[in-house]
Order: sequence, then structure tokens, then C-alpha cells
Amino acid sequence: MALHDRDLLKPIQSLALDDGKMAFISGPRQVGKTTLARQLMGRYPQSHYFNWDQLEFRRVWAKSPSEVIQFNDERRKSLVVLDEIHKATGWKSRLKGIYDTRPAGTQIVVTGSARLNYFRKGGDSLMGRYLHFRLNPFTLGELEGRKIPSPDEFRNHLGGSEGTQEGLELLLRLSGFPDPLFKGSAQKHLLWQRNRVDQVVREDLRDFSRILDLGKVELLASLLPEKVGSPLSVQSLREDLETSHETVTRWLNSLTELYYFFSLRPYSRKIARSLKKEQKIYLYDWTEVKKSGPQFENFVALHLQKLCQFWTDTGQGTFELFYLRDKEKKEVDFLICENRQPWLTVESKLSAGLDPTFKKFQPALGCPHLQITRQSGVFKRIKDTIAPAYEVSANRVF
Repeated sequence: MALHDRDLLKPIQSLALDDGKMAFISGPRQVGKTTLARQLMGRYPQSHYFNWDQLEFRRVWAKSPSEVIQFNDERRKSLVVLDEIHKATGWKSRLKGIYDTRPAGTQIVVTGSARLNYFRKGGDSLMGRYLHFRLNPFTLGELEGRKIPSPDEFRNHLGGSEGTQEGLELLLRLSGFPDPLFKGSAQKHLLWQRNRVDQVVREDLRDFSRILDLGKVELLASLLPEKVGSPLSVQSLREDLETSHETVTRWLNSLTELYYFFSLRPYSRKIARSLKKEQKIYLYDWTEVKKSGPQFENFVALHLQKLCQFWTDTGQGTFELFYLRDKEKKEVDFLICENRQPWLTVESKLSAGLDPTFKKFQPALGCPHLQITRQSGVFKRIKDTIAPAYEVSANRVF
């Protein structure tokens, strides 16, 4: 398949760079952040790319950071890309100084796989100077060059253009990460996957934290694919790893910050006898999940997570993804909320046939329901419910 522009390319340009703000791009290792940054560089007459792993750049950064924004002609538009700069001590204050004294027409892009997200939880000396965008693996629509729908288009026009079943099967087999996806080889995908997990645990985690027992964290990572789609029991993991609850929680938080997996909380505001604490986890690389049902649920989860993040990061609303489950174990896989209000419930299934469980939650939530199936050629609308319900094949939704 042809390589199309990433969905975030135009929003980063129009919402951040054209408005004089820095663009922060974060996401999993090898998701395509550097490639996206280089595509942005191609739009400028002058550009520089710096990576923290380059020894010469580290020397310049330590002695005179302002040198990174020096160009031959300050009158022409220019772009500076700083890759993995978050690994530098005191990078925020130095970046602030560079931004505040940069020549007119010079824009800055910062990319990273971890602390760009992490530092935002504390004090932020860069407030008002940047916009943060989260880059996810390729989804079906992005792979096939289709525009991401607006929130209203997504909820109200689910019977829109249909993607290919070929693209769907390719993603399920090779993941949404560019390297294995576009090489198209199962053998190369397996080698890439093993290398990526090792890099996240052995390299990124070492740089990100003070965790010493990397062997047990590696074992933890190997256990997580089996936990996808079910409420996660930290107690069970603690017993498997023979360590404390606090330690396992710290390791899980670190793997989350490094974009190895993401978690969803249960939504409980309007749900009687709802679960309140247990989270469900999903991997950014859904091909690590071997069972077809949980793998497809993971696939849908990442597509929905990407939609919520894209809509939020591009100013179309504040969207979050939850799941529904009560103490009687009645469950709906996903709930999208806008401004914390129920907006759309979503169920994933391998084959057609509407699961009626959503009807238990619909009176309290009052929002439409969508069931996404892996089976092709499905599109039904059910009218005898409190709010509209749909059953649609995945390649028609995404």
C-alpha cells in the first residue's frame, strides 16, 4: 500500500507551527515520530534535525543551546526538530530560553517517547508555548488515506465509506507500526517485535527510571498480553512476580509512560453497582495478543483511543475512553465520553449478531450504541432501543 501523510501532519502545521507555538509529538517507540518530523521539515526552506543520541549535539546543548536555532538567513522560515531532548537534564528551562529568544519565523518541534507526556503532570514552565500531539500506530483509515471524521460525522454517519478487508487483515497480522507494516513480512515482523520489547524494557526503562530488576520487568511485560481485555489484577501479578503490590504498580506506571500499553478506567458515575478501580489494559502492538477475541478488542481499543486523542489534541472537544462493568459482571467494552458525559458505547465482536448487554446500561447513559464486528459487509441499525444502536463491520467504521 502507498504511504500517505500521517493524520497529524496538517493539524500540527496549522494549529501549532503556523500560530508560532512549539509542537510536542509523543508516542510509542518506532511509531513514526521522526518520519513525521522530517515531513514537516520538508515544508520549510531551512531546517535542522538534532537527536539527543548524537554526541556533537549533546556538546552543543551543554555549552550553547542557542546554536541549534542559528541559520544562514534569519529572514527565511525555518524549522528545528529536537528528538528525544527530554533525556537532557533541565531541558525544559533551556528550551524555554531558546523559544523566547528565537528569530522570527523559526519554529520548533520536539519529539519523544516518554517524558514529554510525563512532565506535563507537574509544574510546566513552558505553559502557553506549545501544543501537545499524541501519535499512534497506523489505523485502518490512516493506512488507506481516509480523513479522520469529526465527532459528529463519526457518531451520526457510521454507514460511510468502506475500507478494504485486505487492509484490516494486514494490520491485524503485522501491527500498526510502520516498519513491520510496510515491509509486509511475518518473519521481519517477529524479529522487529522481539527487538522493540527489548528496547523498551532494557533501554528506555533504564533511561526513564531507577528500576534495577529489569529481568522481572521483562517478565511482567511478557505476562501483559494475556491480561488484555479483562480487569487487571495487580495482586495476581504480584504473586506471579513474587514482589510487592507497590513495586508492581510502579513498574506498570513506568511501562505506561513509555507507551508499552495504555489503560482504561471503569465509568461509574451513572452506573449502579459499577466497578470503580480495576483498570483494563491494551497494548500499542496488538499483535502481541495471540487470542483472536482479545486481539480484535485491543485493535478496536487503540482505534477508539486514537480518535479520542486526535479530537482532543486538535481542539474538537474533550474526549475520553472508559469501559463499563458492574458487579454482576455485565460489561460493555468501551464508553466514549465528551466532557465526562456519556457519548457513545462500543462493543467489539468477531462475528455478526448484536450483543444485548448494552441495553442494561442504556437507560442510565442515554447515548447511542455501536457494535463493531470483524466480519465484513455488516451494517444494521436497530430502532427499538432508547437511543440508536448500530452493528457495523470494522472496515466500515475505521
